[in-house]
Amino acid sequence: MRKRIIGTSPPAAMETRPEWLPLEQIASVEVTSEETAHPVEDALLPGAETGWRAVLPGEQTLRLIFDNPQPLKRIRLCFLEHEVERSQEFVLRWSADGGRTFHEIVRQQWNFNPHNSAEEVEDYHVELGSVTQLELKIVPDRSGGDARASLAQLRLA
Repeated sequence: MRKRIIGTSPPAAMETRPEWLPLEQIASVEVTSEETAHPVEDALLPGAETGWRAVLPGEQTLRLIFDNPQPLKRIRLCFLEHEVERSQEFVLRWSADGGRTFHEIVRQQWNFNPHNSAEEVEDYHVELGSVTQLELKIVPDRSGGDARASLAQLRLA
C-alpha cells in the first residue's frame, strides 16, 4: 500500500515562484502620462521600488505591446495609496490581433484608505494564448476628484 500524509494547504516551501517575463526585453510600453520621479519602468521592472505615477489626474492607460505574441498564465498587480482616500476602478484587457479588438479580463473597484486599506494586490491565474497587447485602464477616483493614478507593480508570467 502506498501512503501519503496531506495537509489542508500546501506548505510554503512547496509553492513555486513564477518566472516573471522580462518585459524590458519582449515588449514596449505606452502610457498616457508619468511623473518624472515615478516612470512606468518602475512598476514593470524587478528591483524598482517607487512604482509608476501619472502626472495628470483622471483616467490613465498603460499598454504593453509585445514584440511577439505571448502566452500568459499569471498577471499580478499591486496598487498602493498612502495619501488620499479614494475609490479606484481599473479594467484589464488583452488583444490577440495587435489592438484591433480587446477582451476584458477583469474590472475591479477598490476603496483606498491610507489608515487601514492602502494596498490592493490582485493576482490572476489566466490561460491566454498569443497576447499581442495587454492594456490597463485606471480611473483613480470614481467621484471625479483630482487623484492621480499609480501602480506599484505589474508582473506577468
